[in-house]
Amino acid sequence: MSTENTETRSEVIAAITEFSWAVELRTDFVREHELRVTIAPGAFIAFADFVRQRFDARPELIVAEDTREDSGGFTLRYVFELPARDLFVIVTTPLETGQTSFPSVGTRWYLASLFEREIHDLFGLTPLDHPDLRRLALHQFWPDGYRPLLKDAKTSKPFEDAGEPYPFQQVQGEGICQITVGPVHAGIIEPGHFRFSVDGETIVNLESRLYFVHKGIEKLFESMTVPRGVELAERISGDSGVAHALAYCMAIERCAGVEAPKRASYLRVVFQELERLYNHIADVGAICADTGFSVANVHAMRLREDLLRLNERLTGHRLLRGAIVPGGVAGADFSNKQIADALNTVQKVRDDFEEVLAMALESALVLDRLHGTGVLTNRTARELQVSGLAARASGIDADTRRDHPYAAYNEMKFRVPVFHEGDVWCRMMVRVEEVRESTNLIVRALDSLPIGDAIRPVGSPSPGSNAFGLVEGWRGPIWHWVVFGRKGALKRVKVKDPSFSNWTALNYAILNNIVPDFPLCNKSFNLSYAGNDL
Repeated sequence: MSTENTETRSEVIAAITEFSWAVELRTDFVREHELRVTIAPGAFIAFADFVRQRFDARPELIVAEDTREDSGGFTLRYVFELPARDLFVIVTTPLETGQTSFPSVGTRWYLASLFEREIHDLFGLTPLDHPDLRRLALHQFWPDGYRPLLKDAKTSKPFEDAGEPYPFQQVQGEGICQITVGPVHAGIIEPGHFRFSVDGETIVNLESRLYFVHKGIEKLFESMTVPRGVELAERISGDSGVAHALAYCMAIERCAGVEAPKRASYLRVVFQELERLYNHIADVGAICADTGFSVANVHAMRLREDLLRLNERLTGHRLLRGAIVPGGVAGADFSNKQIADALNTVQKVRDDFEEVLAMALESALVLDRLHGTGVLTNRTARELQVSGLAARASGIDADTRRDHPYAAYNEMKFRVPVFHEGDVWCRMMVRVEEVRESTNLIVRALDSLPIGDAIRPVGSPSPGSNAFGLVEGWRGPIWHWVVFGRKGALKRVKVKDPSFSNWTALNYAILNNIVPDFPLCNKSFNLSYAGNDL
């Protein structure tokens, strides 16, 4: 344990001790970057306000668990991140037998209000004094009383959509009209409904309705073995298969008390950065295409294809599926020829990308459309707890790879690009700078790839073991919270994709823009429907 982090833990422990009348500080967990406390629901609001004021802490993950079989009641978990510290405070709040309500912190943190709405839909627990309990995960046509994440949830009988409309916010005023887009779009993208209120062509309000591809992913995990769970994690959001698989595997490894070998840690960096690379390059091309400069997109897709073919040559799969497994990585016996192939391909793609970028940045057509379009202010981004590349484009200097290092990132220095204007231009330029950094990380990781095993056996964690995995996907932080039941079964898996916290930001970034700028602004965020809807 580093001296710096020891001091941080001591500081936080001393502060939490002030709440000893209400808090049980867990000492049976010795993970370096966690503090665990148990607190009664009646004292939770006071504790949440304290850590917010004392440490500027914020809940980045809220998990409900149906623990009635074990304790008689439900359990809520709050994972607070403490900025500028590689430390998390995990608060466990057990509800009493028969208790189906809990105190809401939705007026303190907007992101918490989304988690609470989701818990209300899927578990039937009511967040008291919540400011907006409209349905989130379950659409209006789902039958009342159906709570799919309860352990005793019954299979719902067939039902029909009764046509009950979603209660969208209504904007009133002279000359205001509504434009609806979706949920079915002209293309191959997934469904999402966007309702614009406009004054002429100027957007004065946007409300998004998602969860048209809600698939019950978290419920599916409960029926799977640990290896099968990797396959499901890879398919949560197809373009983030490595990141989701890695977050899931890290949670499994922490539950089992196993650390991946050093060679695997370096290869995990390689695979994650390859995923970041092909997605960022494709997005830069797509943003240019939405300005009318399609030639850049054609070249970007060519470079993306080069990287996907490299992925297949390295792992047998274009999207790197099957590469990340609990305990390490699979099929990591790369020959010198394969390593040389990867180095040459990545460096050639980087050089070609720079030429494409220079061509795009010389186009007034591109520059005029990007600057000042879709501004997400720093204040709004912070209040919404926006994360990942969208946050960095709005002046928030945060990156999980640096702030909470995992794999081999703590052994590699890299620059985290931060821009401040928060417009489409900045969101594109964050991607551009990260392409450069990802290339350097891949080259350094392969040049210094350790010799040795790339996988370590992972036993069956004991019942009740729980932990989270956190990685920086190409869109932003991805969380997987895993709880084990009896005989190594997955009892609860909670997933948070960065799109969950970032979709609302699009509603604000588009304000005061004109309707034709929506596709460009939307692409600059490029959020995942599937990752959000789960």
